[in-house]
Amino acid sequence: MSRVPMTIKGAESLRKELQELKMVVRPRITKAIAEARAHGDLKENAEYHAAREQQSFAEGRVKDIEGKLSDAQIIDTSSMDNNGKVIFGARVEIINCDTDAVKSYQIVGEDEANIKENRISYTSPIAKALIGKNEGEEVCVQTPGGAVDYEIAKVEYE
Repeated sequence: MSRVPMTIKGAESLRKELQELKMVVRPRITKAIAEARAHGDLKENAEYHAAREQQSFAEGRVKDIEGKLSDAQIIDTSSMDNNGKVIFGARVEIINCDTDAVKSYQIVGEDEANIKENRISYTSPIAKALIGKNEGEEVCVQTPGGAVDYEIAKVEYE
């Protein structure tokens, strides 16, 4: 399987979630299953079935996170020399050439993307148009509403 880029913050976040699942959630679910079993007949025991469903979800998430971390290529842009080139992990300030509206995005992995926090996936149309370009260049981004031209105002490596 190919390596999937991820920022240091993204990897840390997944590791914290994994730790929480293994050290807190698993023991709580195990305890709930044991208590439900103590109530007797498992066929009609809603608490038992709910706990087993939670266990299934938690174990699936543990496997998912472990898989993502094992395939991750963690990229630390803070140690790189900023030459003004847009790369994975960079924070990019862009200006809409038509409206002069300024936006700032950090280009991150798919699991880290959160538009409310201005973090976009490297697979998004905006990120694809920006990656490899330099500060001061103009890029054309294909959006559902048509092509939009942006100027790359600033590139920062965090």
